[in-house]
Amino acid sequence: MENEISYAIRGAAFKVHSALGPGLLESVYEVSLNHELCKMGFNVQRQVGVPVIYDGITMEQGFRIDLLVNDRVIVEIKSVECIAEVHHKQLVTYLKLTNKKLGLLINFNVTSLTDSIIRKVNGTGIAFGK
Repeated sequence: MENEISYAIRGAAFKVHSALGPGLLESVYEVSLNHELCKMGFNVQRQVGVPVIYDGITMEQGFRIDLLVNDRVIVEIKSVECIAEVHHKQLVTYLKLTNKKLGLLINFNVTSLTDSIIRKVNGTGIAFGK
């Protein structure tokens, strides 16, 4: 199920990137990708809060997932010069905190989106491009 959703997300991301190009704010890509996925019939939630629990204390101001598709796949959107290690760690943390299996890290600030969509799989330590 997650792989089919991931495939559709990648297709929608290519469509958005082809139309808008690089250099815009992350929020523009987030709204546009959300729109494309909703048109495709997916249930998409934006800016989903992820509480952090530490020592029995729930901190609601934890983190925010950019997009959660069909309550299965996390999409973290970036518009940066270069994906940094912290961006990878951020997505892995979101996967662990939500107990989701699959996440996509997408950097829209590139000439070609082909190598800028990174899959992260929870619990396996496997990360691979495209």
